[in-house]
Amino acid sequence: MPTSAPEPLLTVAGLTAGYGKIGVLHGVDMTIAPGEIVALLGPNGAGKTTLLRAISGLLPWTGQARFAGQNLAGVSPRDAARRGLVHVIEGHRVFTQLSVADNLLLAGYDLPARDRAQRVEEALSYFPEIAAKRADKGGALSGGQQQMLAVAQGLVRRPKLLMLDEPSAGLSPVLVDRVLSVAAALRTNGTAVLLVEQLIEKALGLADRVYAMAQGKMVLEATTSEANLPHRLEQAYFGQDAVPALG
Repeated sequence: MPTSAPEPLLTVAGLTAGYGKIGVLHGVDMTIAPGEIVALLGPNGAGKTTLLRAISGLLPWTGQARFAGQNLAGVSPRDAARRGLVHVIEGHRVFTQLSVADNLLLAGYDLPARDRAQRVEEALSYFPEIAAKRADKGGALSGGQQQMLAVAQGLVRRPKLLMLDEPSAGLSPVLVDRVLSVAAALRTNGTAVLLVEQLIEKALGLADRVYAMAQGKMVLEATTSEANLPHRLEQAYFGQDAVPALG
């Protein structure tokens, strides 16, 4: 008998969300497998950030969303992170008056002291640049180093799924590659990554699959190995006509 496919780590179906009376997402579907990197692309205002905020519990939503076999309805961002669903928000959100080490200790505030110290060291092992500055205040770091610290904060939770919203924003090409290389290392260790990114070529070079959004809807789903993917992306971005997903 053929073996059944493993259950997706994240399943989103018919998800609708917005801000007050302003609807942004209109029946969004998405799946992410364990240990998979998925790129989420689309023009500004397409709803990418709103989708991540809904999944992580920062925005109310209707529809269906399940993570690691559990319903996400009504789950707070704190509880989502405890389950292993970690959202790194755009904009280098770090505590500027706290040291690098204290930023990371705070990210694991609810863990036993021994586990917390171990996880801080694990997170710093991905970023030697900030490990060398562990005693420096977050505000003394460069923009790129603050982005590394923001990602490291998420890694303290040992996520099953790490959602990165525009991690390359404002960074030099060298630092972009440095941050994205961590996503590749996480995949090797079995962590799934959902990457919202405007640098399309870099995102596609890293990801296993890609979704594209326009006007609050998914307009493309494909594997990144597909030969005609650039053409389909062009259709999705500029035509904004729904493109059939791969079977």
